[in-house]
Amino acid sequence: MKNYDSANIKNVSLLGHAGSGKTTLAECMLFEAGAITRRGNVEDKNTVSDYHDIEKERGNSVYATLLHTEWKESKINIIDTPGFDDFAGEVISALKVTDCGIVVLNSQYGVEVGTETIWQGTEQLGTPVVFAINQLDHEKSDFESTLQQAKSRFGNKVTVFQYPLNPGNGFDAIIDVLRMTMYKFPAGGSKPEKQEIPDDQKERAEQLHKEIVEMAAENDESLMELYFEKDTLSEDEIRKGLKIALANRDIFPVFCMSAKNNMGSGRLMGFINNVVPSPTETPVKKTADGAEIECNSSGKPCAFVFKTVSEQNLGEMSLFKIYSGTLKGGDELYNEKTYTSERISQLFAINGKNRVNITQLSAGDIGATVKLKKTHTNDTLHIKGAKMAIEPIEFPQPTASVAIVSQAKGQEEKLAMALHQINEEDPSVIIEQSAELKQTILHGLGELQLSMIKWKLENAFKLSVGFIKPKIPYRETIQGSARADYRHKKQSGGSGQFGEVYMHIEPYVEGASGPNDLNSKKREITELKWGGKLEFVSCIVGGSIDQKFMPSILKGVLEKMQEGPITGCPARDISVYIYDGKMHPVDSNDISFKIAGLMAFKDAFMRANPQLLEPIYEVEVLAPEDIMGDVMSDMQSRRAMILGMEAEGLYQRIRANVPLAELHKYSSALQSISQGRAKHKRKFAEYQPVPPNIQQQLMTQSEKELQEA
Repeated sequence: MKNYDSANIKNVSLLGHAGSGKTTLAECMLFEAGAITRRGNVEDKNTVSDYHDIEKERGNSVYATLLHTEWKESKINIIDTPGFDDFAGEVISALKVTDCGIVVLNSQYGVEVGTETIWQGTEQLGTPVVFAINQLDHEKSDFESTLQQAKSRFGNKVTVFQYPLNPGNGFDAIIDVLRMTMYKFPAGGSKPEKQEIPDDQKERAEQLHKEIVEMAAENDESLMELYFEKDTLSEDEIRKGLKIALANRDIFPVFCMSAKNNMGSGRLMGFINNVVPSPTETPVKKTADGAEIECNSSGKPCAFVFKTVSEQNLGEMSLFKIYSGTLKGGDELYNEKTYTSERISQLFAINGKNRVNITQLSAGDIGATVKLKKTHTNDTLHIKGAKMAIEPIEFPQPTASVAIVSQAKGQEEKLAMALHQINEEDPSVIIEQSAELKQTILHGLGELQLSMIKWKLENAFKLSVGFIKPKIPYRETIQGSARADYRHKKQSGGSGQFGEVYMHIEPYVEGASGPNDLNSKKREITELKWGGKLEFVSCIVGGSIDQKFMPSILKGVLEKMQEGPITGCPARDISVYIYDGKMHPVDSNDISFKIAGLMAFKDAFMRANPQLLEPIYEVEVLAPEDIMGDVMSDMQSRRAMILGMEAEGLYQRIRANVPLAELHKYSSALQSISQGRAKHKRKFAEYQPVPPNIQQQLMTQSEKELQEA
C-alpha cells in the first residue's frame, strides 16, 4: 500500500443500533473498493469485521474493528462499532479518532434507542454525521417514517440526498437528488445502471435538490453570491459548500441502501471520497493542556493510542491515530505518562484480523503497532521534550456490577492478570478490589458486557469463575445522642493497663456547638475515607485525662467506626465529646485509652438510636412512551423515588432515586421490559436511611454471620 497524504485520508466510523446492518455495510464497502473479492455475511460467520469467536457465536459485533480500503485517490479507514449500549466504550473510542460518523438506521424500526446514545457522542465531540437508511428491501421497510423520526429527533439539518423509488419487496431503485439521477440495480445488487428520474418523481427530486444547493451556498459568501447570480451551483461548487456544511454539522445527508443486497454502498463511498472532511479539514485538535495540534505531516510526530487488542498467538497490538508528523518503522517516541521511550518496530494497516506491513503513516492516518512496553489505551506517544498529550477518551460510567469468585484453587494470580488485560483492552470495564466488602467487583456498562467478560475468562483464559451479587456498602450512623463510660483495667503482674473514658456522642451537624453542659477545649474534624465526617472534641477539665492520651482515644473510636457496631459496616457523621475519665500514674498508656475509647464508643452508639444507611443512585431511563407504565411500575417495585419525567425526541426520560440494593441486574430487567428499546445510566447520589424492616433483616443476618464465623 502506498503512503497517503493527510489531505487524501478519510476516517469514518459505522454507528447504529444493534441489527441496523453496520457489519454488512462494512463488508459491502470493502467489496466495492476491491479490498475483498467475495462478500461474507453475518449468518455464515465469515465477515472481515466480526472475526472474534464470541462475535461469530452471538451473531453481532462486540468489539470496534478497524478496517481500511482505497477508493480512487483516497485511503478510507473504517471502524465498525457494536450497536449495544453495553459496548458504548468501543463506540466512544471510534468517535475519538474518526472524522465522520455514518449512522446506520434500520428502515423497519426508525430511530432506535441505541442511535440516541450515539448521537450524544457525536454532539460532544462535534463529529460530522451522514445517515444511511438501510434494509430498504425488507417487506416492513418504511423510509418516510424513518426520515420523519430522524428529522423530529435530530432537526431539519437532516437532508435527503437520496430516497428509494420502491422500498420493500422488490426494492431496486434509488433516486439521487444530489446528482439528479436514478440508480437502477440488477437482481441481487452490485453495480447499478444510471437512468433518468421518472417524470412523476421529477418535481420532488428538483425540490430536494434545490434544498441541498441552498444549504451548500449558505456556508460560504462567495457561493451565496454565485447562487443569487445563477440560481444554481455547479457540481464542484456544491461539493465545496457541502464540505464546509458537513464539517460544521450544518447538514446531515441521508443516503439509501440495502447492504444485504449490495445496493447503494458504492455511492456512499463516492460521497466519502468527495465530501467527507479529511483530517486536515476538521477543527484543530487540542492537547490536554489546551494547546493546538495541527494535522501536518511535516510536524512533530504525535500518535494517540485509542484501543489495545490482545489475542492469542498475536500478542498485544496498539491501535493509534497520528495527530501530527509522519511515523516510520524504527522511530522512537516518548510516553510522558509512563516516562518510557517506545520504539515503533513495525507499522501495520489493519483489516479485521489481517495485518499488512507498511513503511510509514502520515498525520491523520490510523494504524497499528505491536510490542509497546508501557503504552496503553489513552496514552500519547511523541518526541521527547514535547508537551503533546492528547485529551483522553472519557468512557461512560458503569451501569452494572458483579462480584467475581474463583471456582478453582491456585488460579488467583492468573485471574488477576486476566482481569488486568481485560481492563487494558476496554477501560470502560473497571476492576475494584474492595477491602471493605472483601470482594473483587467488576463494573461494566451492562449485564451483556459482563457476560462477555465471563465468556472470555472461561474460553480465552481457561479459568473457572463465578459471578455473584456484590455486597452493598452500607454505612452506619446515629439519630440520637447518648453517653457511656468504660474502664479498661488489666493487671497481670508488673505494669498493668488502666484507662477510663466518659463519652457523649450525637449526630454530626456542621457548626453545631454541642451539649450545653460541656465546654469544648479542642475540636478536631476528620474526613473519613469511606465518606462522611467524625468530629472529635476534648472537653476535659482539671486534668482527669492527660491530653497526650486523646490521640489514642480517637484511634480507638476510628477503629470501631471502620467496622461499625450494628453490622460491621463503616460508621459516619458522628460527633464525639470526651468529657471525663481517669488515669493511673503507672498503668495508664496509649493502648489502655485506645481500648477504653473503642468500648465506650460502641456502648454509646448502640444507645443513640443507631441507623443503617444505604447508597442511593440517581437513575435516568430513556424509553419509548408506550412502555412508560411498565418502566414506572418496575421502578416502584425497586423502592424508587421518582424525581421527574421529560420528553427527549421520540423518547421519555425518567429520573429517579433508587437504592443500589435494588439495582442488581437492572439492565437485564429493563431490556426485557422494553424488548431492547430502553437504556439507562446511573450515578451515586447520597446515603439515606434504610427502612426499619430491612435494617432489622440486615442486623439479623450480620449476627448470624458472626456466630457462624
